[in-house]
Amino acid sequence: MDAATASLIQSPILPHETSRNGTGSMFLTASSPGFTPSASKLQLRSKQNAFTKFSKPLITPSKIRRSFVVRASASDDTSSKPIAPLQLQSPAGQFLSQILVSHPHLLPAAVEQQLEQLQTDRDSQGQNKDASSPLPGTDIVLYRRIAELKENERRRTLEEILYALVVQKFMEANVSLIPSMTPSSSDPSGRVDTWPIKVDKLEQLHSPEMYEMIHNHLALILGSRIGDLTSVAQISKLRVGQVYAASIMYGYFLKRVDQRFQLEKTMKLLPGAGGADESKTSVEQPEDVTSPHPEVGSFAGGVSAKGFGSEIKPSRLRTYVMSFDSETLQRYATIRSREAVGIIEKHTEALFGKPEIVITPQGTVDSSKDEQIKISFGGMKRLVLEAVTFGSFLWDVESHVDARYQFVLLN
Repeated sequence: MDAATASLIQSPILPHETSRNGTGSMFLTASSPGFTPSASKLQLRSKQNAFTKFSKPLITPSKIRRSFVVRASASDDTSSKPIAPLQLQSPAGQFLSQILVSHPHLLPAAVEQQLEQLQTDRDSQGQNKDASSPLPGTDIVLYRRIAELKENERRRTLEEILYALVVQKFMEANVSLIPSMTPSSSDPSGRVDTWPIKVDKLEQLHSPEMYEMIHNHLALILGSRIGDLTSVAQISKLRVGQVYAASIMYGYFLKRVDQRFQLEKTMKLLPGAGGADESKTSVEQPEDVTSPHPEVGSFAGGVSAKGFGSEIKPSRLRTYVMSFDSETLQRYATIRSREAVGIIEKHTEALFGKPEIVITPQGTVDSSKDEQIKISFGGMKRLVLEAVTFGSFLWDVESHVDARYQFVLLN
C-alpha cells in the first residue's frame, strides 16, 4: 500500500455533491475534505468561497424562538446554560430543541413523528409532479422553483433532526458539549478553554480498538505535549477549527470501519482470528512516515514532521484498515450525505464563529487577520476527543434515520 492510501486512512473526504452552489466552509475546505489519490501523494482541491451561507428558514414561527438552553441549578437561577452551540432554525428543529430541554426521553418519538411528516410531504410532492399536466413555460419555472424551496426546507429540517439526535447521545452519555468559543472574562490569561477537562467519559464511549486509533490521532496532533494538560499555547483560531472539523470526519470514518471490524471479529472472519496472539499483530507502515498529518498544521511550538510519524503506534484496527484496497478505503472515508456535511459545517462555525477570510490574488488565504486564541493542551485534547465522538455519533444517527427516511447518497 502506497503512502497516499495510508494517509487517506486519516483524511476522510466529503461526497462530491457537498453543496449545490459550490460553496463550503473554510473549516472543511482547508482541513481534510477534498483529498484525492493522485500518483504517490494527495492533492487538495481548493475552493474559493470561505463559508456556506445559511439561508433563513422559510417558515418563521410566531412564537418566541428557543435555542438549546437548559436552566442552571437552583444556586444560580439567573443564568442559563446552552447544551449545544448551534441554534436550530426550522420549526421542527425548534420543536425538538424544546423536547430536549424539557423531556429528552421523548425525543425518539418526536423524531419519528417528524420523519413521518417529511416522508408524507415528499410522497405528496412526487404524486403532484406525476399527476401535473403540461404547463406553460413560465408556470414550469415557477413550479420547479417552489419544488426546490420545499426540498431545501426538508433538507434543513432533516439536518436539524440529525443534530438533535447527536446532542441527545451526548446527553445520554452525561457529557456536555463545549460551548461557543470566546475568551473568558473570569480568566485573566484570556484562555478560551474554561470547560472541564474531563476526558474519561469520552474515552469510554469507544471500543478499545477504536480508541487506539483515536489515541494515535491525538498523538499526531499534540505530539510530545499529549500528556501535558496545563501548558497554554497561542494558536490560530481558524486552525483549531479546521482540526476540529477534520476530527469530526475522522471519528465518522473510524466508527464506520470499527462497525465492520467488530462484526467480522464477532463472526471470526478476521485474518488469524483465534490463532496468533492479537497483541503481536504487526502494522504495515507507509513508506513516507515523515509526512505531516494531513489534518493538522503547525501549532505554536509545534512538533516536527519526524515527530508526527514516530508517534503512530501499532493498532489492530489500523492493520485492518490498511488491508483495504484503495477503492474501499476511499468509499469508507467519504461522508455519505449532504446533510451530514451541513451539520459538520454549521456546528463547527457555531462553535468557533465565522472567521474573516481574505483570498489573495494568488488564490491563497491571507492569514493576517486570523484571530489567535489561548488554549491549554488539555483543552485541545478535550476538544479533539469531543470532535471524534461527535463524528462517531453522527455516523450512528445518520444510519438510524436513513433506515426510516432514505436520504443517504452513498453506501
